[in-house]
Amino acid sequence: MASESPQPRLRFRLVLGRSIAIGPGKADLLAAIAETGSISAAGRSMGMSYKKAWYLIDTMNRCFREPLVVASKGGSARGGAQLTTMGEKVLELYRSIENQAAKAAARDLDRFAALVVDEPPEG
Repeated sequence: MASESPQPRLRFRLVLGRSIAIGPGKADLLAAIAETGSISAAGRSMGMSYKKAWYLIDTMNRCFREPLVVASKGGSARGGAQLTTMGEKVLELYRSIENQAAKAAARDLDRFAALVVDEPPEG
């Protein structure tokens, strides 16, 4: 069975100083926290450890004027995490930028698709 040609895509990162304030992985983590209500469950759903997820959240929380995620301690029965209003706004704006950029670049991305190999190299 022949595979489909790879489709070029854009990925955006908002960089502040040496930190990535938000990028595709952090946006996905925010969305997973909103869905699961848990940092550990969100991390697991993305194949990352709690420690890594917490590090990414801490970085985001320090890059914005207000925290994006708040967590409450208490173990599996009482603990949890949720996006703040700022977290919801940041995620919504990031997704909007992604969407607008993809639409604006669609023609050029199609042109790029004609230039790439059908089978990408193994990474």
